[in-house]
Amino acid sequence: MPAKIKEIRKSALLTPTDIDAKGAAEIAGGMNALLADIFTLYMKTKNFHWHVSGPHFRDYHLLLDEQATELLTMVDDCAERVRKLGHTTLRSIGEIAAKSRLAENTADYVEAADMLAELVEDNKQLVRELRAVHTVCDEYDDFATTSLLDEWIDQAERRTWFLYESSRGAGTAGH
Repeated sequence: MPAKIKEIRKSALLTPTDIDAKGAAEIAGGMNALLADIFTLYMKTKNFHWHVSGPHFRDYHLLLDEQATELLTMVDDCAERVRKLGHTTLRSIGEIAAKSRLAENTADYVEAADMLAELVEDNKQLVRELRAVHTVCDEYDDFATTSLLDEWIDQAERRTWFLYESSRGAGTAGH
């Protein structure tokens, strides 16, 4: 395909923004990395939801489903924010895997207590990544993105709290 046609097609996806080009690119890059992290955490949470077992099955199963739903809701807002900044977002599972900073868990079996502990750490890492992008947004006065990030930080901290409290004594029979 000729370069001129490629450029015309690429410009069709540009969205005007008052944030300068450098700032929009930095924020979009951070948001795309967050999007990959959120997708990874969503999939891991659903994996654990589908495979949890043990005496607290119902409680954990419902908790993990609730948390996965919350994560999935973040996906569209995150991707749309990237588009509002005039950039493109993730297009494939391969891009998600390449950009995510969270580890997958593909083990055949994971103890429920280990699932919760792993998700506590993942949500804490997500909060760190959210705060890092927030710092970039602050630099460019991107209040719309910081507003989203503020809400997501609060949600991730709540998920961490619920997972932590649910896991206290999870490895003991008397819990």
